[in-house]
Amino acid sequence: MIRVLIVDDHAIVRKGIRALLSESGGFEIVAEVADGQDAVHQDLETQPDVILMDLLMPGMGGIEATRQITSQRPGARVLVLTSFAADNKLFPAIKAGAVGYLLKDSSPDDLVRAIRQVHRGEPALHPIIARKLLQEVKQAPELEAPPESLTEREMTVLQFVAQGLSNQAIADELIVSESTVRAHVSRILGKLHLASRTQAALYAVREGLTGENTEAPEDG
Repeated sequence: MIRVLIVDDHAIVRKGIRALLSESGGFEIVAEVADGQDAVHQDLETQPDVILMDLLMPGMGGIEATRQITSQRPGARVLVLTSFAADNKLFPAIKAGAVGYLLKDSSPDDLVRAIRQVHRGEPALHPIIARKLLQEVKQAPELEAPPESLTEREMTVLQFVAQGLSNQAIADELIVSESTVRAHVSRILGKLHLASRTQAALYAVREGLTGENTEAPEDG
């Protein structure tokens, strides 16, 4: 039996997944929760084989919950199940430790197959997600400038970009204007010879530069 923890803030989604897995056989639902904080707690309590993780939920979201779960239990296997294929969700979720990333328009058979793949320790990616990752890796240029070429503030902004924050959200974190953040992002792309925020996020993920930041030095 594959023991599964379902994390989704919509009761109808949780009920549907439970019915599907019960019908498929070979699965045990150890718990259902509606937010990331409860997911972190239930992961410790139940030690599931696979965590089905939604991303957008009230309170703690799925990316932070995934990060905390894989930190407290390195063997945890998280399969993201979401409606969103946006880069600012995809890359941070994978960096946080998700083994698979599936979209909610996947077929029931695809979901069952993905859970079993993740249980075996194999990656499970929706075709759209797999194409995104391959495309970004293929398009990512050889970088001439090392991370040291960025200022401390630019490094901080890059880390926030990799975590999926918008310019306005970064501005709120750093207590600066949105135009200041846009200028930082533009300089980062120029220094690293990158063409987009997506490539910057992928670069930060590859280089392990996505750590949390709570304080950063002022410019100048």
